[in-house]
Amino acid sequence: MGDYHAILSFDATEQQQALLQINELFSPLSAQERIVWSLAHLPANPIVSSSFGIQAAVMLHLMTQTNQEIPVVLTDTGYLFPETYQFIESLTERLALNLHTYRAVQSPAWQEAVHGQRWLQGEAGIKAYNQQNKVEPMRRALSELEAQTWFSGLRRSQSSTRQDKPFVEISHGAIKVYPILDWDNRDVHYYLEDNDLPYHPLWDQGYVSVGDVHTTRKLEAGMSEEETRFFGLQRECGLHTDGDGI
Repeated sequence: MGDYHAILSFDATEQQQALLQINELFSPLSAQERIVWSLAHLPANPIVSSSFGIQAAVMLHLMTQTNQEIPVVLTDTGYLFPETYQFIESLTERLALNLHTYRAVQSPAWQEAVHGQRWLQGEAGIKAYNQQNKVEPMRRALSELEAQTWFSGLRRSQSSTRQDKPFVEISHGAIKVYPILDWDNRDVHYYLEDNDLPYHPLWDQGYVSVGDVHTTRKLEAGMSEEETRFFGLQRECGLHTDGDGI
């Protein structure tokens, strides 16, 4: 297996071949082995993004066990649950996180004054809201941190839109790596238990996925996990999709 530090400068055919090789290599590896390999062989200036959601402690612990100084990027909409902000403070102290918080240029109050509550304006409104509060701040983070490798705790079992995700892909100028992509909820539970790590505080109140206060619901009978976010209109906020997202 070759060195892929310069993969972003390969031509399209070479990139595709390299990605196929890396994804084949990753299939039998553990999450920790995928992280170690990526840090050694993929482009420079890695970051890990986190929404500090229900199972965020897993990826944050995995990453900091290998690279304590890796920048942890949070896009803060200003509408997170109080418990989420408390969780951020707790995990940042416990894991000694190198936290970098990015926000939209306009404050939440400014946005509401100009645009109204866009999360109540259908799918188009939600998309515009996410673009301004999550996608643009993340793009800024990638640029300012000069990040070329981006780790994320995305998992296939979380959503139907993630079923065909590869472990490694190129998206918006960065190599994106999903070390726990093939984990299920049981894997997550045992990792948290074995490492004495907490779920998000709202887990005990029936939440299985946590984002903004206004677009997050508890899991109820007959609902899928993805229906607990954005009124079931969509699962992705735009951070892990191509096209207009990132």
